[in-house]
Amino acid sequence: MQSETKAAISPEILKPLIIRSLRRSSVRKKIAEYLFEISPSGSYTSEIAFSVKTTPTNVIGAIRGMNSRYRDDESLISLQLVEQIDGGKHRDIKLYRLTDFGKQIVEGLRDNKKRF
Repeated sequence: MQSETKAAISPEILKPLIIRSLRRSSVRKKIAEYLFEISPSGSYTSEIAFSVKTTPTNVIGAIRGMNSRYRDDESLISLQLVEQIDGGKHRDIKLYRLTDFGKQIVEGLRDNKKRF
């Protein structure tokens, strides 16, 4: 039932939650920016971790959530910024890429940085 509620939340309502989530975690923000740079391609956990200089465990937590350290409701997937895509013939590999909504958010953050 909770997933139905999340699907019904409009992007406009999510924006303040997204900004708060990205401000609270530099790892989430770095992952979103990295996925923006390689967009429209996706990447796997270890490559993302190497690129943003953190551990794969932190990447998984930021993308999918991990108990209290990375809250599930503030994960990049829950906030509709990142999606998990099919690994093709390598089905055991999980690839992640930025959604179109995620691209809009990262572009907005970059525009705000340029103003100040």
